[in-house]
Amino acid sequence: MTKRNARWPPTSTPSAALRASAPGLHAGDWGLLLIRLAFGLFMAGHGSQKLFGLFGGPGLTATGKGFDALGYHPGKFFALIGGLSEFLGGLGLAVGLFTPLAAAALIGVMINAMATVTGAHGFWDTDGGVEYSVCIAVVALAVAAIGPGRLAIDRFFRWGAGGWLEAGFALGLGGVAAAITLSL
Repeated sequence: MTKRNARWPPTSTPSAALRASAPGLHAGDWGLLLIRLAFGLFMAGHGSQKLFGLFGGPGLTATGKGFDALGYHPGKFFALIGGLSEFLGGLGLAVGLFTPLAAAALIGVMINAMATVTGAHGFWDTDGGVEYSVCIAVVALAVAAIGPGRLAIDRFFRWGAGGWLEAGFALGLGGVAAAITLSL
């Protein structure tokens, strides 16, 4: 019996070496852009439903009444904060600008959504559960940790590389903002 490969998986392959040395964009750069654009623009659209009544949304006044019913007083003020967090956080994530702050805004809104709306309904979205909110928060946190990539405005800044500090900032600020909002 012969030993076919002493090291598996191989630590160096021609394609891995080429990717490491090539200065151009790769599939991972485009994939990260696709994730940021999809989640970011959907969240910006969701926020614009609350703020401006776009895409069939109720607008700020009706959303404020809904927030009042959830126990957020004054409802219109908290609807403005939630809508702006989704709108600006989504746009920031989409273009890769102030990514840790954009991620924090989305994480904070999703924590509030889970605590006040979806948490009582279990996990699955089909039952009104937290599934959707968890996915948004996890993607936002992951992008803060990974960094927005080379197809982002943040690539010119220190936080554009992502890392533990950026992820901790996003999760910490989002969590603290959610806790403050929920305690009011």
